[in-house]
Amino acid sequence: MSGSNSSSADSVSSADSVEPFTVAGGVVLVTGAAMGMGRLYALRAAREGAAVVILWDVDADGLGRTAGEVTALGARAVVRRVDLASREAIAEAAGEAASEGPLTLLVNNAGIVRGALFWDHEPARDIALTMDINALAPMYVTHAFLPAMMANGGRPRRILNIASAAGTVSNPRMSVYAASKWAVIGWSDSLRLELEMQGYAHLKVTTFCPSYISTGMFTGARGPLFTPLMTPDDAVERAWRATVAGRPQLIAPATAQLGKVLRGLLPVRAWDFVGGRIFGIYTTMDKFTGRDEKAGTR
Repeated sequence: MSGSNSSSADSVSSADSVEPFTVAGGVVLVTGAAMGMGRLYALRAAREGAAVVILWDVDADGLGRTAGEVTALGARAVVRRVDLASREAIAEAAGEAASEGPLTLLVNNAGIVRGALFWDHEPARDIALTMDINALAPMYVTHAFLPAMMANGGRPRRILNIASAAGTVSNPRMSVYAASKWAVIGWSDSLRLELEMQGYAHLKVTTFCPSYISTGMFTGARGPLFTPLMTPDDAVERAWRATVAGRPQLIAPATAQLGKVLRGLLPVRAWDFVGGRIFGIYTTMDKFTGRDEKAGTR
């Protein structure tokens, strides 16, 4: 993977660059597929005609329910209980999934949040686990499947990485989560550029950065000024459209995009006033309770 032949990549991608993307007849993998948005991505893939939908999560019961729904929609569900905090577990599951053929779409969706002041975090349970699942797992999962996705340019392929608007602005009581999502954004968009520069036009990466979504993961949190919580259906619809189009990045809703722009333009203290006092970003997590996370489905 590291020593790619750009001439062969160009010959593969040139024929595919104008072909529309579809998951019909393809293989889709969704992490965090037991509930919430992961379940919705899996069902969307099945509705769009995917032949195989691979479901990863640590919640075996939830995976079974999602698998039943996927099967009812006509796709074959492949269920695997995977602890995404374990690099070894990811490697083992990826080796098993390779028998299904190269992925048409990879959705790195799984994530957890620990909302607290930084000094109240327990290092192993909160800091390490958040970084393992939110930041490192998408890299390890993608690294395992990327060579086959790069080599098989007979059809357009996609990677959808679920980051967060929290990765674009600072936010009290969200320091570790924000750090994990900043990492995802930087890695995901760098990967996009690497693939483009090496000629793999058939394989595009989309980074989705939503504001708060009403899945239960952010129970108690409130949206900033003019930024209501997004519904899971709306978030998945927006992310899916962006992925199909090969859009590099989507920050939603529009007010979250505005926050990123203003933070980049204003001096730090001026942004503290605008973002904290006017938009109310810095107090959105004051009443956060979250939910009992079982391995990080969002």
